[in-house]
Amino acid sequence: MTDYWSLLLWLTFAFLSGALPLSVWVTKLAGKDPRAVGDHNPGATNALKAGGKWVGLAALLLDVSKSVAPVGLAYQIFDIRGPAMIAIALAPMLGHAYSPFLGFRGGKALATALGVWIGLTIWDVPLVALAGVTVWFLLLKNSGRTVVLTLVGMAVYLYFFRPESLFFWVLGLQTVLLIWKHRFDLVSGKS
Repeated sequence: MTDYWSLLLWLTFAFLSGALPLSVWVTKLAGKDPRAVGDHNPGATNALKAGGKWVGLAALLLDVSKSVAPVGLAYQIFDIRGPAMIAIALAPMLGHAYSPFLGFRGGKALATALGVWIGLTIWDVPLVALAGVTVWFLLLKNSGRTVVLTLVGMAVYLYFFRPESLFFWVLGLQTVLLIWKHRFDLVSGKS
């Protein structure tokens, strides 16, 4: 457990780390703006559409990394657990989704969600998530439905192989945020 001030510092670090609009910055280095294409969100998918595969890959890696850092440090190095860790795990996603650097607008937080799981579990849950996203997107061509089915697959994996209440809390709260951010894709049936 961590004291109030330490938790506040961790939450601030995690939120601001997630809030950094790295996809926008890396795409602007290529002379483009990811918010000018696709669904106009400042994320890795639109960085790919605006700047090409290398810009998209850089944006993806940066968006993943900005949540790996605070979550991995808190969980793996400083051994923070319980409600404090749940809040820290959610903070980078909220920062990305509602970035104060972009007028409290942001991306859909999918790459930052992956980074959270890398920070928490290193490799197994992120591999399950990547496999789910890949398979479901190839089959459905709909990002909203892909996200929902991937989250279900992750829940099943956690139930059988990593049944820790912390992980279920993190996944449950991530699910709420990710469904909210993908709500138009779910309703419209578009990617």
